Parts: sequence; C-alpha cells; structure tokens
Amino acid sequence: MDIVSALRTFLRVAETSSFSAAAQDLHLTQPAVSRQISALEARLNVRLLHRTTSALALTAEGERIIPMALRVLEAVDELGDSLGQDAATLTGNVKLSVPAPLGLFLADRVESLLARHPGLSVELIFKEDASDLVQDGIDLEVRIGPVSDNGLICRRIGWTTAFLVASPAYLATCCPPTVLEDLTDHACICYQRAGDNRAWSFSDGACDVAVRITPRLIAHNAVAVHRATVAGAGLSVLSHILALPDMQSGRLVEVMPDFRPTRLPISVVYPSRRNMPLRTKVVLEFLAEAVHDDPLMRASEA
Repeated sequence: MDIVSALRTFLRVAETSSFSAAAQDLHLTQPAVSRQISALEARLNVRLLHRTTSALALTAEGERIIPMALRVLEAVDELGDSLGQDAATLTGNVKLSVPAPLGLFLADRVESLLARHPGLSVELIFKEDASDLVQDGIDLEVRIGPVSDNGLICRRIGWTTAFLVASPAYLATCCPPTVLEDLTDHACICYQRAGDNRAWSFSDGACDVAVRITPRLIAHNAVAVHRATVAGAGLSVLSHILALPDMQSGRLVEVMPDFRPTRLPISVVYPSRRNMPLRTKVVLEFLAEAVHDDPLMRASEA
C-alpha cells in the first residue's frame, strides 16, 4: 500500500465529507478511494470513518490522525521540493478562484504552464465574491481590495488599473461628465462584488475621492458590465484587461482621465502554508509572475 497516497486520499475525504467528491478531486474512481481508506484503516488497525448510506463522519481516531497526517505529507512535500522533483511527476488538479477579468487574462496564458507540467490540471472558477476556501475546496483565490479574513494566508501580487469608460453612442446622447459631481446625472453600470456597489472611488494622484452613484444596471459579472457598456447602456469602471482593446479600437472612450479609478491591491489567499502541494505552489508562482509581467498590474502608484 502507498501510505502517502492513502493519507492524501483520507484528508481529501475528511475535507469534502464525500468519497465521490474526493474521487473527483483526486482523479480517481470512487471504489479506488474506498479501497485506499480501507487499506489505511487496516494498516493502522483503527476505524477512521463512520459510513452509512446517507452520511460520512470522522471517528474520534480519524479526528486525531488528521494533524499527524498533515505533518507527514508536509515532510514528504518538502523532501520532494528539496530534491527538485521532475516536472513529469507534478500531477493533480488545482482549483483557482478569480474575478472574471483576471480569469480571461490567465486563460490567454495558461497554456505555457500546462505545457511545462503535463500531469497538472487547473480549474478556473470565475467568482467575484469571497469564498469559503475549505468548504468549497478551493486551493487559491484572488481577491481585489483589502483582505479582512485573518484566518487566511494573504500574498499581495499586484494592483488593479481601471478606467471610467463609455461608448461613443452613449456619449452622443448626453453631455460627457467633466467633474466627479457630474456622475450623478449619468446612467452608471456597476458589477456586484464585496463592498459598496453604490460608490466609485477615484484618485487625482494625490488623494482618493468616493462618489455616490445610482446604478441603472448592476451585474454580478464584470464581463456583463463590459458588454452593456459597449452596447451603450451607460458609464462603467472597467479593468484595463477588458477596457483597453476597445479603447484602442474606438468602441469605448475614457471619461475624465484626470480622475482615474483608485487602484486596489490584488491578493492571493489560501488556507495555510503548511502542507501546500507542489502543484499549488507552481500555480501560485505562475499567477504571481503573470500579474507581474503586466506593467498595469505590476506596482502601486504610491
């Protein structure tokens, strides 16, 4: 029996409370997961899980073994790192939750990562709001703005750049805003995420100013906001990832360039540094390098 694989399987079953979910995450069949758990129980001569047709729960012995299993796997991962594991041995799936614009940015670049690591797979989850990482089984999540959850490890990897934009068709129907107070007279399109979606923050290079707005349209995805803006529904604050191609083609026009939207930190959060699999470390470094390579996300104006 491969006890390391069995311990990994046991921990995934404990996290998901499901043989089938663990099997899907580990790219195994459900019977294979069941066999590994049974073999581990036989090896340790203890029962680790209570199984019924409708529920799965840890026994007291199963609860006690978790911290020990984590220490064993952490040591194994550290050993692999120190010996320079061959790329071909890096296998498994990494769940990465990102806001939609950054997800599109990564989708254009992820081929190079997958080509270097044939055994690696990445699940890109487009999500604007914060997740419960452990409950949702997410390995890494990108969050925009301050991170208030002290229970997570947080690594800042860059800063947003956004533009206040509108379509030429929309601007032809009204007087374009020239000062921030003018925004109250315009149709504003917002996307819903953590924080106040009825205020936009702008910077003149010296200070930030928050402006209250009355949205005509609120969407839960930045790509929907982008499409509505191009269609002429109003003004919006868009990531440079979405806005720049249309600004260059003339489909969108920057409004009030002297007051650009405030730049926000881009951070990656994850549950713990302990027992982080090599595959997750590789995806984290790929993400950080991809953001750093974009000059509009590389550094703060501060």
